[in-house]
Amino acid sequence: MKFFAITLLAAALTSALPVEFESNVAEVSIRQTIYDTRNDLVLGSSSNCPQAIFIFARASSETGNIGITAGPNVAGQLARSLNVWVQGVGGPYTADLPSNFLPGGTSILAINEAKRLFTMAHTKCPNTPIVAGGYSQGTAVMSGSISGLSSTIRNQIKGVVLFGYTQNAQNNGGIPSFPSNKLRVYCGITDAVCYGTLFILPDHFSYTDESLGVAPAFLKQQIASA
Repeated sequence: MKFFAITLLAAALTSALPVEFESNVAEVSIRQTIYDTRNDLVLGSSSNCPQAIFIFARASSETGNIGITAGPNVAGQLARSLNVWVQGVGGPYTADLPSNFLPGGTSILAINEAKRLFTMAHTKCPNTPIVAGGYSQGTAVMSGSISGLSSTIRNQIKGVVLFGYTQNAQNNGGIPSFPSNKLRVYCGITDAVCYGTLFILPDHFSYTDESLGVAPAFLKQQIASA
């Protein structure tokens, strides 16, 4: 049964891809080449901290470490008005499909990698606001990691945006141990993953507007008020 579910998820993702990638093929190729991997935090110096640090976990099957959809969209909007370090969750987080079926919606290795990056941000730049985001399986990575951080590091996180939150029903629309006023969850009305299933419907690929508009606007507001 689990094999069938994984197969169904993979097939649904493949068939729905044209809905997500509304741009032409050439534009998508350019975006992937330029934006799918960001390591500003890992490479950055504690002597030159930015105005904000943005950590993002991509969706299953997306390339790089921030992907080519919601992650670069939010990062690009933040960079319009802020000096921001952008960091994707990569390495042990491979964004593979089977990990969606694990308890918590992703692997412990992925969660620990995100925790490592949040800890690095705090260690390098303890006075810099941290904001974060995730898409699809990446939302589970964010939820699992943030809820497991120390209160000191959690308090440094000023805002989180989640697109197609796979643990939305399981966590009652929130992140355990994280203030609801610092969180925005974007779930399409017919995005089935937000209701406790892993059925991938077209609405799961419909977050372009939010990732270019209200989500980065919310994070900017949170950074400004930090």
